[in-house]
Amino acid sequence: MPDPAALLPRLVEIAAAAGARVMEVRSRPHVTGTKDDGSPLTEADIASEQVIAAGLARVAPDVAVVSEEDLSKPPPPPGVPFVLVDPLDGTREFLGATGEFTVNIALLIGNRPACGVVYAPAIGRIWTGVKGTGAATGELTPGQDPAAIAWRPIRARPRPSQGLVAVASRSHSDATTETFLMRLGVSERRSMGSSIKFCLVAEGLADVYPRFGETFEWDTAAGQAVLEAAGGKVETPEGAPFAYGKAPTFRNGPFIAWGAE
Repeated sequence: MPDPAALLPRLVEIAAAAGARVMEVRSRPHVTGTKDDGSPLTEADIASEQVIAAGLARVAPDVAVVSEEDLSKPPPPPGVPFVLVDPLDGTREFLGATGEFTVNIALLIGNRPACGVVYAPAIGRIWTGVKGTGAATGELTPGQDPAAIAWRPIRARPRPSQGLVAVASRSHSDATTETFLMRLGVSERRSMGSSIKFCLVAEGLADVYPRFGETFEWDTAAGQAVLEAAGGKVETPEGAPFAYGKAPTFRNGPFIAWGAE
């Protein structure tokens, strides 16, 4: 059984290397295509995937890996620990100007996020979380040695009785989300790309992040690991735990990410 706390520093190193590679590709002309579903696929997606795959093979060779950009391997058997990878979460933001894209790596044990790393190289921020241990964030310039990160602990804030701050997808809004936020009585809303939204709730900078549109497990596992380590939670709209290991598609249902209660 992999030890999440022991593995986390290695995942940080891998995410840092992948983020630096993504930024190298972004700094020059690069090839962009489309996936079968019509979403964009860039040279950076593939380059980051290669860095992460090589790193995981080195530090956790016996742990199965499920990655958005490489679904050719058989899915892990039910209940077996595995790693979920999104080499470039927020490809539209990568192609745009916001810099709100991330590298996501999470370890799943018992179909629940045990630890995770979210790295946003364009804005130089990284977030981590280990279940039962806590969450942290730090500054990390692409190419910087991650051993030099000055980590600071983060905690989700208790939900205020009124005046909730919400974060929502910049690129994937829908009528159900808009209705939910209106009924919740949100006083402030921030639109954001990628799994950074989970991290803002984990830092106590927002209270809720609802998502009713389509996502996949690699989109959410690392952010959920950070948020839950910071004292928040992710659940279905009905209040059930938000679980993983939904092979072969790894498609998520709707979820709501909350800060602390």
